[in-house]
Amino acid sequence: MARIKRLERIVALTKELNDHPFQLFPFSYFCEKFAVAKSTLSEDVQTVRNGLSTYDLGIIETVAGASGGVRFIPYHSPEADNEFLWTLAKRLNDPARLLPGGMIYMNDLLFDPQISFRLGEIIMQRTLELQPDYIMTVEAKGISLALATARAFNIPMVMARKEARITEGPAVSISYVSGSSKKIQTMSLPRKALAPKSRVLVVDDFMRAGGTARGMQELAEEVGAEVVGTYLFIASREPEKKIVSEYASLMTLKGVDDETKAIDIVPEML
Repeated sequence: MARIKRLERIVALTKELNDHPFQLFPFSYFCEKFAVAKSTLSEDVQTVRNGLSTYDLGIIETVAGASGGVRFIPYHSPEADNEFLWTLAKRLNDPARLLPGGMIYMNDLLFDPQISFRLGEIIMQRTLELQPDYIMTVEAKGISLALATARAFNIPMVMARKEARITEGPAVSISYVSGSSKKIQTMSLPRKALAPKSRVLVVDDFMRAGGTARGMQELAEEVGAEVVGTYLFIASREPEKKIVSEYASLMTLKGVDDETKAIDIVPEML
């Protein structure tokens, strides 16, 4: 490869780091890739760090030592995240989103890549200390948010199904009681989906009473994994007593008025 200009090198460096969050790249990897000395690469890394920090686009972290290197960590300031969530809450509170039975239409938001990726990064920032090995969800509406969170952590996502699939091999199935409908339902997970003793963060789109979230927790524990946390896009304030005692959410549904079609969703601020 012909020697490239510094500006082109910095663009390529930024792209590769951004595409692999939390992955530690040895300095030698980029030195060989760009055919530059370590001192030159260090200057490039500092330039990328300054640019991302200035515009609140992420963190560049360097690790010293023989096994060290450089990595990108998705990050936005709490103020920027709060503003993003408030803007999203205003869209969710549109009366036109109210469906029969007090349900709220939000597929267009959850399945928008730009929105789901940002939500995934916010969840990652708020759960970083949990150090999960996997993100777990259940089909189907929570998939986009769970996958975005997995990407932000750069770890795998696993999905529980309502019915086992023969194409996924032997599975573990459980029965659980839906917290809202009180109906007994089933959930299954392939035995190969989670490594034994792995740390699992449960992510889903909505929780009312917590039956589905509790089902995922029990399913993960059944295959020998440890559930380190549960995070929702939206959690309903009612019922106050939920099946899941420990959880967090990006938004809280305080209430819905079917007559006036008023929706009251507020973000959980930092």
